Amino acid sequence: MTRLRAQRVAEQIKKDLADLFQREVKDPRIGFATVTAVEVTGDLQQATVYISVLGNEAQKQETMAGLENAKGFIRSEIGKRLGLRHTPEVIFKLDESIEHGARIAEILRKLRDENPS
Repeated sequence: MTRLRAQRVAEQIKKDLADLFQREVKDPRIGFATVTAVEVTGDLQQATVYISVLGNEAQKQETMAGLENAKGFIRSEIGKRLGLRHTPEVIFKLDESIEHGARIAEILRKLRDENPS
């Protein structure tokens, strides 16, 4: 039961964060951030948010710094929207799986082009 609830809360946090990034957070450093996944612990005390950032390494670090700076505001807004007694602590992590997948696809494409048979 608690795992299902944690998954529902994680999905709602993901939706709320996407909305917050678009409408509420005014920090220009968070311009090209996308929430790829959210994992919430079973006791709803921590939410690990995986962020994908479009740009070079410097832009990624700037975005993560902007998110850390806005963490208090983001957590309070999530608390208001979720209506939980205790708002989970938000932990941001950079998700590079999309770039990794694109790199693998590029390598496979090159191999296919080199060996047409």
